[in-house]
Amino acid sequence: MQVILIQDVDNLGGKNELVTVKNGYARNFLIPQKFAVEASNSNLKQLDERLKVAKVKEEKMLAEIAKVVEVLKAGPVKIGAKTGTSGKIFGSVTGVQIARAIKEQKGYEIDRRRIHIIGDVKELGTYKARLDFGKGNETELEFEVVAE
Repeated sequence: MQVILIQDVDNLGGKNELVTVKNGYARNFLIPQKFAVEASNSNLKQLDERLKVAKVKEEKMLAEIAKVVEVLKAGPVKIGAKTGTSGKIFGSVTGVQIARAIKEQKGYEIDRRRIHIIGDVKELGTYKARLDFGKGNETELEFEVVAE
């Protein structure tokens, strides 16, 4: 029996996927638990529409990500830090500080959990961070730590 999965099911498939399963498994588990619906003509048409809408949404998101990456690559983001006499900074630069600097200087709000700093930032200078936008979309951001 063919069914359309409404949500991800372990060891079977992902959301909006058409799969073939045994009749009893579909009737007794997948359909009553609202994990799947029967693959009738009307449900298949609805699936096609959902996939088209998802594709358009993803294309818009990729275009927006490309625009953000272009702006971020334009120049380094400057982050102020308190320093001692030897040029070492007190504490370390975090993803929160980088996210705040991006918002103030570039105008884009990026979640701090998507920012991964490459190496330790303990002194003044230029460093790199990796921004993960999801679904394999990553970019490197250059930031400069300057004395306040």
